[in-house]
Amino acid sequence: MIRAHVREKRFGESRVLSNIAFEVAPGETVAILGPSGIGKSTLLRIVAGIDTAFDGHVETPERMAIVFQEPTLLPWRSCLRNLTIVHPDLSEDDARAMLGRVGIPDKAGAFPLQLSLGQQRRLALARAFAGRPEMLIMDEPFVSLDPETSETMLALTERLIAEVRPATLFVTHAREEAERLGSRILELRGTPATLAPRLVQNGELP
Repeated sequence: MIRAHVREKRFGESRVLSNIAFEVAPGETVAILGPSGIGKSTLLRIVAGIDTAFDGHVETPERMAIVFQEPTLLPWRSCLRNLTIVHPDLSEDDARAMLGRVGIPDKAGAFPLQLSLGQQRRLALARAFAGRPEMLIMDEPFVSLDPETSETMLALTERLIAEVRPATLFVTHAREEAERLGSRILELRGTPATLAPRLVQNGELP
C-alpha cells in the first residue's frame, strides 16, 4: 500500500504542489496525468523517497522499484550484471530467466550501449521486476519510442504487473497509456498543482 499526503512542495518561493492526498492498494495501478511542467515527476520523486524536502508524509512498502524516463543502466556492466548487482540475492539462472521474460534472452553478455533503445527499456523493466517489488514507480517509461515498440512495451508491462501485482504509480502525458494501464487516473491541475476535483476513472472523460 502506498499512502501519500503532500500538503505543500516548494522550490524556493514557488509553490509547486498543494494538498495532494491519495492511496494505491497492492495490485492497483494509478496513473498521474497533467500538462508538462505541472509537477508530475516531482510528485513521483516525493513518493519514491528521492525528494524529502516537502511538507507532508508518505508511507510505502519496503521493496520498491523505479523505472525512469531514461533506462539509467550501468553501461560498464553486462545486461546480466545490471540485474545481479541491483539484486545480489538473484541467482544467475533467475537473472537469465528474467531476461527471457522481457524478450532479450540472448543479450545476457551484451552491454547496454550495444542494445537498441527498446532493448534498453526491456532491460530496465527486467531490473525493476527481478526483485518482485511491492511498489513500482514509473516516470513516462514509454516516452520517445516509436508506436510499434511502445505497443510492445505496454503489453509487456501489463503482463509483468499482472504477474507481480505491485502497487504501481506511473506518470504519463498520454491519456491512452493511462486508460490502458491505470485502474484509476489522478489528474494534476492548476498552480500550485493539486488533484482535479474528482478521480477520473478508467475510460471516462475529464
